[in-house]
Amino acid sequence: MLGYLLFIISASLVIINTAFCSIPILGFGLIKFLLPIKPLQRLCTSLANRFMWLWATVNHGILHLVNPKVEWDIEGLESLRKDGWYLMISNHLSWTDIVVLCSIFKDRIPMPKFFLKQQLLYVPFVGMACWALDMPFMKRYSREYLLRHPEKRGQDLATTRRSCAKFKDTPTTVVNYVEGTRFTADKQKKSAAGYNYLLQPKSGGIAYTLAAMGDQFENIIDVTLAYPKNTDEPFKAALMGDMKKIVVKVRILPVDNKILGDYFNDKPYKREFQKWLGDVWKDKDQVLDDIHTK
Repeated sequence: MLGYLLFIISASLVIINTAFCSIPILGFGLIKFLLPIKPLQRLCTSLANRFMWLWATVNHGILHLVNPKVEWDIEGLESLRKDGWYLMISNHLSWTDIVVLCSIFKDRIPMPKFFLKQQLLYVPFVGMACWALDMPFMKRYSREYLLRHPEKRGQDLATTRRSCAKFKDTPTTVVNYVEGTRFTADKQKKSAAGYNYLLQPKSGGIAYTLAAMGDQFENIIDVTLAYPKNTDEPFKAALMGDMKKIVVKVRILPVDNKILGDYFNDKPYKREFQKWLGDVWKDKDQVLDDIHTK
């Protein structure tokens, strides 16, 4: 009963915090939309990011309040700075990931901007706040749909370019969950990707981002997340005060000519890029294996 009571309390606190921080963020977003004056837009972006920082800080406090004995195992944050531009890639396990990433990185790098599915735009408070924070909303098309509607090809790249153009004036961390969806054991079995703890990485999304901003990113932040003692439902465990351990392993990768190129028209480069990402994911799977078999 105590666990469910904590769930109700912590979920309510998260909802209240989200609503409280979303309203001013949305206000700044509307000002940017209605008054397209560059200095004013930059100021509004900075103020909106401060409220996202507040949201992350309060959520971190709620996580600690409900899970006072949670063990944090974090490595690799030493060389990061708040005034840089970064591309962050990560595996994706649950909604807890967003809280964890914002919590541990909030004072070390610019506040993360996530690539989001278009459906999230319609989530109360969250969707419009993310729009106001200039987070890219992506509409994915299936291979079959694109065969029937070839005119839709390239729209994700155009959306990414428009979104990334807004990041060029303000230090930004762009986050891409390369697998495209949250990991589950069932999805892992169906994917037949050859990984024990990961799904097949999708190279198109990260290639879109590098094509739009590759020359501006200082580094790629490769994040490996794990909840080794709460693998089934980490978000529920966190809200119920049952989270035991959170592991975050960070590796800094260079942005060099090896991973920059014309992904959409240069087939040899596309193959090399897919190999590079596959190697990154293979290393990540080994890190996760080490975490889970300790």
